[in-house]
Amino acid sequence: MQSTTYKLALITLIGLFHTTLSFSQTLNIGHTTLTFNDPNRTGGFGSGAGPGRQIQTEIYYPAAAAGENVAVANGQFPIIVFGHGFAMNWDAYSNIWNQLVPLGYIMAFPRTEGGLFPAPSHGDFGQDIALVAQKMTTAAQTTGSLFEGKLTEYACAMGHSMGGGAAVLAASQNNIFDCYLGLAPAETNPSAIAAAANLQVPSLILSGTNDGVTPPSQHHLPIYDAIPHECKSFSSLIGGGHCYFANTNFNCDFGESTSSTGISLTRTEQQGLMFQQITSWLAYFLDLSCSAYESFASDPISGIALTTTCPTTVPAVSISQNGNVLSTTTQGLSYQWYLNNSPIQGATNDSLTVQSNFSGVYNLLVTYDYGCAFSNNIAGLEESFGAFQIFPNPANKTLQIQGPAEFHAHFQLFDVGGQVVLSGSINKSQDAIDIESIKNGTYLLQLDSAPSSFYKVIIAH
Repeated sequence: MQSTTYKLALITLIGLFHTTLSFSQTLNIGHTTLTFNDPNRTGGFGSGAGPGRQIQTEIYYPAAAAGENVAVANGQFPIIVFGHGFAMNWDAYSNIWNQLVPLGYIMAFPRTEGGLFPAPSHGDFGQDIALVAQKMTTAAQTTGSLFEGKLTEYACAMGHSMGGGAAVLAASQNNIFDCYLGLAPAETNPSAIAAAANLQVPSLILSGTNDGVTPPSQHHLPIYDAIPHECKSFSSLIGGGHCYFANTNFNCDFGESTSSTGISLTRTEQQGLMFQQITSWLAYFLDLSCSAYESFASDPISGIALTTTCPTTVPAVSISQNGNVLSTTTQGLSYQWYLNNSPIQGATNDSLTVQSNFSGVYNLLVTYDYGCAFSNNIAGLEESFGAFQIFPNPANKTLQIQGPAEFHAHFQLFDVGGQVVLSGSINKSQDAIDIESIKNGTYLLQLDSAPSSFYKVIIAH
């Protein structure tokens, strides 16, 4: 770029920058079976992991190609450890892994405590869920492991019915999980309601209003009410049941047929509502997608009554300029500066020193506990554009552009909402842009003339 002398001007210009939700990905599904071991306990399910408790786990993951024990897809992925319901197998939840894994999540299903007799140990199941998350983290750090280098730092405890209650026990006992997601979670022994008082992560519970297996007033709501975390949400699926979160399962469906009445949703409808609700929630709390949090907090879903304590708005971000330094006083978890809609590598502090040879438009993305936001202000390097002169400014009818004897430039004039209000071409040493038709206000003029683009703040009056 040309070396220029310039000053920085701040204008309001929203809408030029967008984030992409992680759930826009579509990845293949790989599968592997791993048996983990807890030497301090006995029992479990599976074999071959050594002395102690055996925890056979079915793992579905984003893959380069679909299949058994195939390579994990490029990138790193969050993990969700899922607890199954009472007397239900992990494969009753193929609807869930088939939906979530292609979006970029690793899902692990421990197969312990799956029988009717003897009665399952809820406490052991909760410890199994936590141990699987820990073992997978270790696998990601182990040379030669299928999952070496493939896990992000984010993990979520999830489960249905008994597994939803056991996931509360798991997430309340250690700091390995970053969120909790319960589908009709059941009270357990030891008590998931009591354990929920120690749940210090963002939590979401989905509840069918006509669930007679684990009535919401006795199971889901007491767990939700006990959670002390500042960001928790309760989604009531109107007319929903207990078993419809999963695929058809004889044991669950038989129990529901003797206890639930008035279910008006079909299984397909209930699962559709479930995925509408959880997809955006997971995309934020496991992937930090700005757009996903906004979607979860702001977009109501027909058929769901959502109660949430999570903030529904994020603070505004402002930036200011002192010489060649841009900065913000906005407090956030992280910062990322952008130049011309592209992130600047290493520019992750609350201030940015702009070099003299970097003309362009600068913006700042701030991430909070709940949501993220771009600055309402964009800093544009506005003075001098090498051989270009732009006058008068402010202008009321015509904007004169003076350049070299021979030049060609494409121009765009953006309003404060980031919309192009005028565009065209300039082809001679002095040309004019008719601005009489635009409203009074502040605009950003972008001139594209190879090999550079130039920017100037324009006042129309």
